[in-house]
Amino acid sequence: MDSSSELDRPDDDIDLVAAPIRYPRSPLIALLAIALVPTLGLYALQRWADDEADQYEATRAAVAELSGEAPDPGFFEPDLDGGVDADGNGIRDDRESSADDGDVPADSEAQIDALATALFDYRRAPSAVADIASARQLGASVDPVFSFLSDRSCGAVSVGGSVVSSKNLDLPVIPASNQKLIVAAMALEVLGPDHRFTTSVAVPTPVDGVVDGDIFLIGGGDPLLTSDDYPIDDDRLPAFNTTSLDVLADAVVEAGVSRIRGTIIGDGTRYDDEFFVPEWADGIAGVDAGPYDALLANDGRVRGRSSVDSDPNLGAAREFARLLGNRGVRVDNGWGSGVTSTLVPVVGSVQSAPLTDVIAEMLVTSDNNTAEMLVKEIGVVGAGNGSRVAGLQVMLDTLASLDLPVEGVVLNDGSGLSVSNRVTCALMIELLQRFDGTALDDGLPVAGQSGTLSDEFLESPMLGRLRAKTGTLGNEPFESDPPAVKALAGYISTPRSASIEFVMIVNDNDISLPDKYQPLWDAFGERVSTYPSGPDAASLGPR
Repeated sequence: MDSSSELDRPDDDIDLVAAPIRYPRSPLIALLAIALVPTLGLYALQRWADDEADQYEATRAAVAELSGEAPDPGFFEPDLDGGVDADGNGIRDDRESSADDGDVPADSEAQIDALATALFDYRRAPSAVADIASARQLGASVDPVFSFLSDRSCGAVSVGGSVVSSKNLDLPVIPASNQKLIVAAMALEVLGPDHRFTTSVAVPTPVDGVVDGDIFLIGGGDPLLTSDDYPIDDDRLPAFNTTSLDVLADAVVEAGVSRIRGTIIGDGTRYDDEFFVPEWADGIAGVDAGPYDALLANDGRVRGRSSVDSDPNLGAAREFARLLGNRGVRVDNGWGSGVTSTLVPVVGSVQSAPLTDVIAEMLVTSDNNTAEMLVKEIGVVGAGNGSRVAGLQVMLDTLASLDLPVEGVVLNDGSGLSVSNRVTCALMIELLQRFDGTALDDGLPVAGQSGTLSDEFLESPMLGRLRAKTGTLGNEPFESDPPAVKALAGYISTPRSASIEFVMIVNDNDISLPDKYQPLWDAFGERVSTYPSGPDAASLGPR
């Protein structure tokens, strides 16, 4: 074949084999793209399958928990759309044969569609299955956090009354101010939510404005009796829901008194004369708590004085004399403490807020005096004896009567300042379950918003959701017993109806230091925030 014939060949006879091949300018990029797309798709599919598998396993476990036995796959997956009977046999689907006889009414169609799910299928109770599956996943999330708790500590988490994670549930531990949760619950149970404390003033009949004798300020156990001008706002956690002592000073003036030739007597004999818990460590009595009695004003403080009176009845009488002086009433013989004469008439009384409000103040501010006085009031109402010992015994008896676990529990005070106190997480979690939705729940401080939790969980998903009582005891030096304490117990709101109840009481050498307990609290908050993470009811419902 000569060259001229090749040059004269028509264009449509071009030899494709001989013609040069035009490759893309970037073949590697194209090949990489071709390979990468299915790889990414497979990866996404695998992730989706893993998530579905996790939810499936959680659902299977939840179904088993509901039924009390492991589900038989054949029981839940019949071949026919019409469902299964109690023996696992398929139920005949009559929809096609019915169609041969004519149109099926709309309401019958709806009934048939509803029966597309087996009569004994778990999808007949989707909410229950979803809740249990999510609860199990919550437990699995919290378990690693509890693994960091020392052998001297305990913890528990429950949802809807069922514990999903715990450590050392029955171990007696030092509770610190978590003790106040027990006091609050038992006060509600023994005294009742509407209980009020009454403080009175008894005054002999004046002649021309002059009282020739003593007047009596009678304590009724009100822990929040406060002078209107006392600067409680200067306190780190100011008291609230207080009762005005000024009301009684006004009552004396309204009775026509301008001069008292005798003494103002403070009467706190409703309770015994134990003003401090004997077992408290050095530096607590008169600083963190006490003195307290059935008559207590301004937490034992008097305006213009830096210290508290060793006798709270004297302190209250002194403060009352100041209020009367501000109103132009002269008191000749100062103040003292004693018992009210039955011959002297009461001219005025003032009642506290309801117990629910008093409990809220105690829990939010961790008010030690309020806790100790509530214990004695429980003794008065439950045993006719206004002592710490009587009140604590009534509390223990009441816990037992409610079928709450008290084995290993030791109650030595109400505030939790005593290192002799012992509680278990079994008791605390069941107590929280029983009093969920009561004044105890409503009265707790809120994470990042109020009371002792104002500065906690500020950057956490628990902000505004966690309601809990804190507890702290430094117990230095850290290297010796008793150990320091950091406690947190309460409730967490969830997108579902059930709240999460939880308790963590850590007894360890230096756990009271922020750099020790805050990482633990933060990790707990992050883990709990995943709830609910299981399948929702809609995905499990009949279809």
